[in-house]
Amino acid sequence: MQQPRSETEEARWEHFPHEADIGVRGIGSTKEKAFEAAGLAVTAVITDLASVSPMQAVQIACEAPDEELLLVDWLNALVYEMATRKMLFSRFTVHLNDHSLHATAWGEPIEVARHQPAVEVKGATYTALSVKRDEQGRWIAQCVVDV
Repeated sequence: MQQPRSETEEARWEHFPHEADIGVRGIGSTKEKAFEAAGLAVTAVITDLASVSPMQAVQIACEAPDEELLLVDWLNALVYEMATRKMLFSRFTVHLNDHSLHATAWGEPIEVARHQPAVEVKGATYTALSVKRDEQGRWIAQCVVDV
């Protein structure tokens, strides 16, 4: 199921079906944009992105031996920050350097009445894990998240 509102020439996100869990996919003109869009897809599993104001910045950093594992580490770091800070995020800036990631996530504390969280994302998995370029040269970063 695609979200046309998220689509720009630089990046977009979408969900894809996967048994009891849900796939998240970030698509972007650069690998960084695809990782940012995958972060948006994780938040969009939980709530409507339009309801989340990017008011507070949180720094996130992680490293992994390859870009696919880095995607899983990035999304799991994001899930960890959401859970421990009780926040939702609606804007990201990702910088990649070899196999390290430095990001800023902007969001706000969860307000159950306003955000109406649908599910809790428990973590990113290795299922359907892929970071690659498609035929049009766009980067696609995807995996399944456990809900």
